[in-house]
Amino acid sequence: MKISSKAEFDKVNMFGAGAPNEAFAKYFIGDSFLNPLTQPGESSVFLANVTFEPGCRNNWHIHHADKGGGQILICTAGKGWYQEWGKEPQELNPGDVVVIGTGIKHFHGACADSWFSHIAVEVPGENCSNEWLEPVSDEQYGSLGK
Repeated sequence: MKISSKAEFDKVNMFGAGAPNEAFAKYFIGDSFLNPLTQPGESSVFLANVTFEPGCRNNWHIHHADKGGGQILICTAGKGWYQEWGKEPQELNPGDVVVIGTGIKHFHGACADSWFSHIAVEVPGENCSNEWLEPVSDEQYGSLGK
């Protein structure tokens, strides 16, 4: 569901946008916002609502772990994209769930004309880390859905 108005998006973004995602801003094109739903140490699973302004996307990245690990995205509002390196992009809408295993180069973010939110679930594992890679180029991003 495309939502280009921030005011309209805020009405349906049930978990709230949270604060500007300044700690990870260098890994995003455009502005993103982070609203932690659990706190580190409170549970073995970290959950956060991540909100992307229209056109915002994170860099290509890989979740690593010796055992377990990865990430699950639960789409909650707006319209977005997910793509694994070398595969066709997947349009994301509220209710969609994406399971990302370890070792998969991918990115996710908003459509060019819509705000987008998903809950990011960090899957517990051993020696988990993220490897941030190159930005998704304007050319790559502009070709999504075409």
